Amino acid sequence: MPKATAGQKKTTGRVMHEFKHGELKSGPAGKGGKVKSRKQAIAIALSEAGESKNDSPTTRRAKLARSKEASGKTTQQEREGKSDVGGAASARRTK
Repeated sequence: MPKATAGQKKTTGRVMHEFKHGELKSGPAGKGGKVKSRKQAIAIALSEAGESKNDSPTTRRAKLARSKEASGKTTQQEREGKSDVGGAASARRTK
């Protein structure tokens, strides 16, 4: 399996952070309720990050493009009213 890209690592980290804080929801639009299983959280993280060895590279890129980071819908972003998260964006604002 190829090495995970920076975007994939970021997505996986964000999903696990949401799980740890009880903010990760399953199903379409979070209708399935909170995720209580660590294994389910890992499966969601890998799916959103497009880290499946069975998918083609095109499919993996498409899944990553549909992730919450790409659309600005992470829980932290919604709470703070931001459209991006991370050190690069905050570093640009301080210059």
